[in-house]
Amino acid sequence: MARTTIIEDPARPRWDGPGHRPLRVHVWQPEVPGPHPAVLLSHGTGGAAADLSWLAESLAAAGVLVAGVDHHGNTRTDEYLPEGFAFVWERPRDLTILLDHVLDRYDVDAARVGVAGFSLGGYTAIALLGGRIDSAVAGLVIRGAVPMPPLPEFPDLVTRLRASWTDEALAVRLAESGGSVADGRIRAGYAIAPSIGELVDVGSLGRVDRPLRIAWGDADDNAFPDRNALRYLAAVPSASGLGLGPHVGHYDFLGHAPEGGDDARSRVAADAVAFFERTLG
Repeated sequence: MARTTIIEDPARPRWDGPGHRPLRVHVWQPEVPGPHPAVLLSHGTGGAAADLSWLAESLAAAGVLVAGVDHHGNTRTDEYLPEGFAFVWERPRDLTILLDHVLDRYDVDAARVGVAGFSLGGYTAIALLGGRIDSAVAGLVIRGAVPMPPLPEFPDLVTRLRASWTDEALAVRLAESGGSVADGRIRAGYAIAPSIGELVDVGSLGRVDRPLRIAWGDADDNAFPDRNALRYLAAVPSASGLGLGPHVGHYDFLGHAPEGGDDARSRVAADAVAFFERTLG
């Protein structure tokens, strides 16, 4: 069972009113004494850290402290906000604040920290290793110059965002989007069905030098593997991959997935435990 608390990032404002950016934090602690290696978790778009409890519990059983966060404006545990879905480069910053919190409050070995994420959380993990948004491409999407398939969780995203932000304010945010949000304390990353591969600068992926493991299902019709998982796999020199086969889709990796995802989740959990044992020691 995870321990849940709410912290704030005083350096960033809320998007839905006055105050600082909130982070709902979930921590799964191992039963063995520390200091522990740690793995940070990032959920998929519109989801929550609890969606990856199957992975967190497997890692905790192996002696890893796991900490996840519900990303402000992009989580089903709170109100959906257009900024939470559009300004995806804020997600890795959430995990940097989360890591500060974990190192301050728990018996964690700061030299043995990894990150894992699903879907948009997979991008988040890769961004912490050095992947960067291509701000030119992101600008075309947000301005509506390049059609974007409607998000099931937020079908009118671009319309809502442009109604809330002036062109000048959006230009400022887009200028920030291509900056590095890497955290040098993260030693390895595990990306499950990662998304937005076409928004990430390929050159930045070529400079990622920390171990990255990518898992995907060939039946994924949400984060199509050829545009996402396989694109990341080909671009990151330190990456290795785990294909789950032709019958595994995107949502088979969620804890509340329909019957049939159990095998995919168990295979990924075992693979992630082995990967972090190798890379974090």
